[in-house]
Amino acid sequence: MMMMMMMMMMMMMMMMMMMMMMMMMMMMMMMMMMMMIMMMVMMMMTTMMTMMMMMMMMMVMMMMMMIMMTMAMAMAMAMMMMMMMMMMMMMMMMMMMMMMMMMMMMMMMMMMMMMMMMMMMMMMMMMMMMMMVMMMMMMMMVVRMTKMKMMMKMMMMMMMMMMMMMMMMMMMMMMMMMMMMMMMMMMMMVMMVMI
Repeated sequence: MMMMMMMMMMMMMMMMMMMMMMMMMMMMMMMMMMMMIMMMVMMMMTTMMTMMMMMMMMMVMMMMMMIMMTMAMAMAMAMMMMMMMMMMMMMMMMMMMMMMMMMMMMMMMMMMMMMMMMMMMMMMMMMMMMMMVMMMMMMMMVVRMTKMKMMMKMMMMMMMMMMMMMMMMMMMMMMMMMMMMMMMMMMMMVMMVMI
């Protein structure tokens, strides 16, 4: 009888050990998975987000430990699965949010670029127009002042025209610069807001 009891005890012990081992293994695996996910998150997201996620992870881990200690194995497994699912869902949500943000930013940038391009084109067109007009005027002057005595006057006119053109160009350049600056500022603002 005693022998039987001993045997039974031994068996029980062995079973317990095995269970413990299994639990330990499970825990280890869970930890590994968690770590992996955490690493991924860390790589993906900004620090603040990561911190929050870390906290969540820790909480979930604790909960899992509790469940493991208290409940039966199957129950614990089910719970763990649920937890994992929830975690994954949260992750997905976060990722989606991030992606959306990125997209928005990209779109904004594109818009800005387009606007800038348009402005540039406009400016160029204006410049060209001015040039054409100036040239025309010059031609007219040349046609008008073919006589020798008018030569000096014509020269003067040309000079004046050139000066005017230069001025115009300068103005345009300044305008463009200003536009650029404004755009940059806007972008910065957007970035800040996003961040």
